[in-house]
Amino acid sequence: MIKRYSRKELTDIWSEDNKYKIWLDVEIAAAQAMEKLGQIPRGVSSVVRKKAKINVKRIHQIEAKVKHDVIAFLTSVTEKAGIKARYLHQGMTSSDVVDTSFNIQLAQSGKILLKDLDEILRVLKKQAKKYKFTPCMGRSHGIHAEPITFGLKLASYYEEFKRNKKRLISAIDEISTCAISGAVGTFANINPNVEKHVAKKLKLKVEPISTQIIPRDRHAYYFSVLGIIAGSIERVATEIRHLQRTEVYELQEYFSKSQKGSSAMPHKKNPILSENLTGLSRMVRSAVIPALENIALWHERDISHSSVERNIGPDANITLDFALVRLANILNNMIVYPKKMLINLNLTKGLIFSQELMLELTKTGLSREKSYKMVQNYAKKCFAENLDLFDVIQSDKYIMKNVSLKKLKLIFSYSKHFKNVNFIFRRVFK
Repeated sequence: MIKRYSRKELTDIWSEDNKYKIWLDVEIAAAQAMEKLGQIPRGVSSVVRKKAKINVKRIHQIEAKVKHDVIAFLTSVTEKAGIKARYLHQGMTSSDVVDTSFNIQLAQSGKILLKDLDEILRVLKKQAKKYKFTPCMGRSHGIHAEPITFGLKLASYYEEFKRNKKRLISAIDEISTCAISGAVGTFANINPNVEKHVAKKLKLKVEPISTQIIPRDRHAYYFSVLGIIAGSIERVATEIRHLQRTEVYELQEYFSKSQKGSSAMPHKKNPILSENLTGLSRMVRSAVIPALENIALWHERDISHSSVERNIGPDANITLDFALVRLANILNNMIVYPKKMLINLNLTKGLIFSQELMLELTKTGLSREKSYKMVQNYAKKCFAENLDLFDVIQSDKYIMKNVSLKKLKLIFSYSKHFKNVNFIFRRVFK
C-alpha cells in the first residue's frame, strides 16, 4: 500500500519484519510443546528464542536461491540460533506456519479497526445529539421528500456502524484459528497436542479440521466484512459530497486557512476528502471477490490463494484503517449550515407537506384517490407557476369549508415530522 493512504500502526503489522517475528513465535511455541512431549530435546525453544534474530535481507538472499520463503526463513534462523534450531518445524508443513501467522496479522489489524470504529461511533453520537432537532430536507431519488433532522441522518449512520462493529468482532473471532496439523491435516507426523499448545500460547482457537491449509471461507468472511464497512464509509462520504454541492450547500468539509481548492479557480472549496473516501472504499471492496474465489482450491490445497492474500491482506486492512480515521476526522470537523437547511426546506414552497394535506382530505369524506389527485393537481400548478401551496389551497372552497385555517397551518408546520425524534434516538442510543 502506498504511504499516502497508510498509517504506521497498520503498516507495522504488515511489515515483513513483523510477519517473520510471528512465524518465529509459531515455531517456538510448537517447539515448546514438542519438548514437553519428548519429541525433541529440552532447551531448543529457549535457545532459539534467545539467539534467533530476524534478518529480512538475509531471508531474501536465501529465498532467491531456494525459491521457498519458509525454508529460507528456517535456514536464516538456524544460522543465528545454531545447531539446535534443526529441531524446529518437526512434522510441520509450511502452511501451518504461514496460515496461523496470517490469521494473527488479520486479527491484529481487526483489533485496530475496532478502535477506529469506536472513534467513528463516538463522533457520530456527539454530532447526532448536537443536531438532533436541526431541520433539514429528506430526499428520495435526489428529490425533496419530507422534512427530517440532520441528527436523524447521523443517527442512521451511527446504527449502521454499530452493526459494522458487531460484524467485525464476529469476523475477528472467525479468523482467529490455528492449524498445526501437518502435510494434509492428518497429524501423521505431529501430535495434536502441539497444535493445542500453539493455539493457547498465541490466543487462538484450534481449527477443528484443516486440510493442508486453514479453510478459506473464514478469510472470505473477514474480507467481506471489510467490504461492507467500506460501503458504509462511502454511504456517508456520498451524502457529504451531495450536501456540499453549491446548489445545496447544507454542510462543508473543514477547509483550512491556507488550503486551496483548485489550481485554476480560487473560489473553489471541494469535498476532496469525501471523494477520496469513495475511491478508497472501492479499493477495499475490490478485495472481496478474490477472497471469495480463494475458497475453492484444488483437493487439500493449491497456492492460487497465496498471491491473492499477499496483496489483499495488507492493502485492504491498511486502506480501511486510513479511511476510517479520515472519516472520523471529517465528521468531527464538518461545518454545518442550519440556515441553508431551512432555506432548502422552503425551496418548494410548502409542497413537502403534500402527504399530510392529502391524508387530512381523506378525513373529510374524499377517497384517497380523489384526495391524491386534488393535491397533485395543485402541486403541479405550484411547480409551473412558482406559487406557494398554502396560498393556492386557500382558494379551494371545498378544502376551506372542511379544513379549518388553524388545522391548515398545523399541516404546513414541521412539528408533526419531529414528534418521534426522541423515540428514535432512544432506540438508537439506548
